Amino acid sequence: MRTHETLPYDQWIERSPEEMAERAEQFYEDVNRRRTTRYFSERPVPRGVIETCLLAAGTAPSGANHQPWHFAVIESAEIKAKVREAAEEEERVFYQQKAPQEWLDALAPLGTDEEKPFLETAPYLITIFSQKRGGPNPGDMKKNYYINESVGIATGILITALHHAGLATLTHTPAPMNFLNDICGRPDSEKPFLILVVGYPAPDATVPVAGKVKKPLDQISTWL
Repeated sequence: MRTHETLPYDQWIERSPEEMAERAEQFYEDVNRRRTTRYFSERPVPRGVIETCLLAAGTAPSGANHQPWHFAVIESAEIKAKVREAAEEEERVFYQQKAPQEWLDALAPLGTDEEKPFLETAPYLITIFSQKRGGPNPGDMKKNYYINESVGIATGILITALHHAGLATLTHTPAPMNFLNDICGRPDSEKPFLILVVGYPAPDATVPVAGKVKKPLDQISTWL
């Protein structure tokens, strides 16, 4: 017996098996073109596009529907410069002192290093925070559940939405990232999840060859 309020599930659209297969193939072809690049154009991006993609991310499923995420969008050149300065400081320590050789070897084919010019070049940095407490209504301070899982799903939808809109993205996770709370004016109760760099790719942008290697279906799935 249902003891909670419900609504008819009237937004679902039934499709024929043939249409489902066609749409699935088209979607795969679209997202398979997505690649991470570290070379961005300064070309401006309409704010409305970013806002709509954030709304798409906000539709993600979450533990108890608490939606434990916050997206702080940085477009100010001054603030982007502060983020780059702080991130590169952490990255220098990582590459020169913290990272074990095995990790550095794994990163080598991707060409990453402590220099992060894209943090200033790209028109937008979306800093994503996870929230320990909150809820679906303004002012809620309930305990949140499955926080990392929920924020991870929302971030995946955001990346896909931005790609679908025609933009390039880069996930950046300097460690630690606590400096983002101060720069973005977010409370200590929130934890930085990652920085998503967003914009048009530079005209001469490249992507690592290694990034094109994706595991085939038989390596990522099992049918029981």
